[in-house]
Amino acid sequence: MNVNKILVQQRLLLLREYVLRMSELARSDEDGFCQNTTVSAAAESYLRRALEVVFDIGRHILAKMGYTELSMEYKSIARGLAEQGIVPGELGEKLIRMAGYRNRLVHLYHQVTVEELYHIVSENLDDFRAFSDSIQKVMS
Repeated sequence: MNVNKILVQQRLLLLREYVLRMSELARSDEDGFCQNTTVSAAAESYLRRALEVVFDIGRHILAKMGYTELSMEYKSIARGLAEQGIVPGELGEKLIRMAGYRNRLVHLYHQVTVEELYHIVSENLDDFRAFSDSIQKVMS
């Protein structure tokens, strides 16, 4: 596998930064988060960026592995990562849901509520950490 380790490490650093910033934004209570449009907009931006990092890394690794069923659809990247053993199956299922949410953030942004953003950044950031851990294992 001819993965560009420098590129992947740089992306993982970005992911770590975005997750840290989301966790900082989630420290406020739900009412404060939802009423402060600057905070919720920042959280949405960091979430979208973190999701892009995940799927950029996944696409790169799968392409370098010669994964032939790779398409540009984010859910297929998530499936490929699980099928190739890059991430555990359970995390692969979460990544599929994350791909769907990424599409919602980008294409159905008008339907995304600040309450659901708060829920994600206050309760679901460990999925990003698990992804990073899985990628680190593959890279070593």
